[in-house]
This record gives sequence, structure tokens and C-alpha cells, in this order.
Amino acid sequence: MLYQLSAVYKSNRTLFLLSDMASTVTFSSVSAQAGLIQKPRNNGVTSYSGLKTSSSTVSFGLESSFLGRNASLRASVAPRIVPKAVSGSQISPQASYKVAVLGAAGGIGQPLGLLIKMSPLVSELHLYDIANVKGVAADLSHCNTPAQVLDFTGPSELANCLKGVDVVVIPAGVPRKPGMTRDDLFNINASIVKSLVEAVADNCPDAFIHIISNPVNSTVPIAAEVLKQKGVYNPKKLFGVTTLDVIRANTFVAQKKNLKLIDVDVPVVGGHAGITILPLLSKTRPSVTFTDEETEELTKRIQNAGTEVVEAKAGAGSATLSMAYAAARFVESSLRALAGDPDVYECTFIQSEVTDLPFFASRVKLGKNGVESVVSADLEGVTEYEAKALEALKAELKGSIEKGIAFANKQQEAVASV
Repeated sequence: MLYQLSAVYKSNRTLFLLSDMASTVTFSSVSAQAGLIQKPRNNGVTSYSGLKTSSSTVSFGLESSFLGRNASLRASVAPRIVPKAVSGSQISPQASYKVAVLGAAGGIGQPLGLLIKMSPLVSELHLYDIANVKGVAADLSHCNTPAQVLDFTGPSELANCLKGVDVVVIPAGVPRKPGMTRDDLFNINASIVKSLVEAVADNCPDAFIHIISNPVNSTVPIAAEVLKQKGVYNPKKLFGVTTLDVIRANTFVAQKKNLKLIDVDVPVVGGHAGITILPLLSKTRPSVTFTDEETEELTKRIQNAGTEVVEAKAGAGSATLSMAYAAARFVESSLRALAGDPDVYECTFIQSEVTDLPFFASRVKLGKNGVESVVSADLEGVTEYEAKALEALKAELKGSIEKGIAFANKQQEAVASV
């Protein structure tokens, strides 16, 4: 909620003001303030943008999120899912959650840790990696925000990192390099995700699990199979983070059509690689028209935006910063949902019945127990271009899903035969 909004943190006589991109709502209730931030300790937080207070509870305003005042997004989905208006969407004044980042010393993990550290809904931030995580934790711990930062190094400390955690974010793995496709990452990252999800299943099976490690089209099915093998699979709580495709689509459309970015919302469905990424430009809010050429150009750019960054960095990395921003937005949305906000929507890659594929990225409504409903209406009334693109992506996405499932099952068979 704070990453693009404003927040004021008070430490002794020093005030640190984060970028103010929205109006600030100051706590007027001492009890509400204390209830939100006293866990695990009192940090003297004086105000947060996007939060509203009453005499005894803390509630989220509609403008509270990375989406800012994105009324167009809510207008496009709420009528289909929430039959009656909800006023005073209250959350518990005791809302305070533990978040773990697995792969916290990497190019995505470090900026992601910083962004999560800024959330008043986080009481503890657990940072895990196989090396170099102590320095990251020490650095972040100096930021005068509520979350306590704890570091965990290596497999021997992974279980302790995960105990009692509410949200687990997994950006661990190797990044893309020039000329490398997401499938090239498979053999390395598949094993990493498998071992980490096994630990999650053993230590915090009820946590929301956010998979960032690529190829997401395969690593999410791997995670699902591992959780099934452990007997703790809950499809409502396993998410492939595809938020980066959404923020790219929003940005590119706003630039192309000279729109106010904070008002733009483009649902992106399918998967998270190449042609499996399908921005539904016809569903853009606010409503806007595109020529055939613009549709083709924007779709291709959104699909290949990751390669655009890899090539621009010329071997020095991939889309780490924008991915961290997107992942932090999804973490924030999850925390808001856990805290009781009834108006949380995101696109994400999940087990699905929307198409004939077992996994598919759709816009969903998030709640305390994970996915509450899927906005299947996004696939109704699409353009001919989008309908053809939807059919075209299915073969590739199906192959990636089956590849992940086959990997997990093969690994299980190998263990069973020992």
C-alpha cells in the first residue's frame, strides 16, 4: 500500500517522507494506531496514506493500493462479483503479518525486501538465501519502518525461516541472460522451486505461496505437484506472480494513448512467457479504442518486454526492479486480503477451470482464504484478434504445464525408487 503512496515515519525528531503520490490520511485514533503497529514493537508510526480510521477499527479506502485511485479497475470487476455495495471495508486493527522472501539476496529479492519492509501490515520480514543474506538484512534493518528483519542462511535455517509465516514469496533461481528463453532456465530453477516448496509444505502449509521463479508456466505446476505429494495442496493459496505483465500493459497503453496512468487497467490472461501472455486490450479501463496496428504493436511489446530489458542491460541482468515492484504489489494485495479488505483484485496464474488448461492466468478476487472467485467475464466478448491469440497460446502453455508436472512426478518416482 505504501510503495507508490505516501507514508510518514517518525523516529525521535526525524521525519522521513516517502514520495507523495496521493493524499495522506492521518491516524486519528490512538487505539487503531496502536493496534496496527505495536506488533512486534512500537515504532512511532504517525501516518499512512490510504488508511482510514474510526474510533475502534482501521479500514482501507478504495484508493489504498498500488492501483492508487483506480476506480476503473473496481468498476470493471466489482459489479460482477460483489452483488451489493460494501461500505466501510474494515480490517482488523490487529492486522500484522509475517512475510518470507526466499532468494532475498538476489537481484529481485533485495529491492523486493525493501518494498515489503515499507508495509505497515508486516510485523516480521524473513529473508532467506544460500549466501550473502546477512548483509541485506542488516542494511534493511536500519530502515525506520515497523517490520522486524530476520536473516536465514542455507538449508539448515530454512525451516526456522518459514515457521509461522503468512506469505511466502519465491524469487530464487538464476536470471535470464541474453539469448536465453524461460525454458532455458527450467532445469536449474525447477529443482530450486521444488526444494523450497517442500520446505514450505513442511513448515507453513497454510501460507499464501507466491511463485516468481521462471518459467512460471512450469514452476507453478511443479509447486502444485509437490504440495499434493505432501498432502497439503490448496489451489486457492498457490499463485504464479504475473503482475509484471499487468503493470507493463498499463504503462504502455497509458503512454500510447496519453492517458493518466493511475486510471488505466488492462487485464492480462494466459501465462507468463512470450505468446502465452495475452493482454486483453479490448477490456482496458477507461474504455479506449485501438487500431489493428496499435493492437498488434502493444501486444507484441507486452509479450516481449522482458527481452527488451535483458537486451538493454546487455548481459548485466534482467527485469529485476520492475519485477520487484510487481511482486511487492501482489504481496500488498495478499496482505490486504488477509486483513479483511473485501475489494482486492489481481491477475495471477492459478489452477483454473476457465479454459481447458489446468492452469491459467486470470483476474481473481482475493480473500482471507486465497482465491475467492475468478473474473471469467474477462474472456467474454473479446475481439477476433484476442480470440485467435487465446487459441494460439494454448498449445505452448499446455506444453509448459505438462513439462512442470512431469518433472515433479519424475523426481517423486526417483525418490520412491531409492
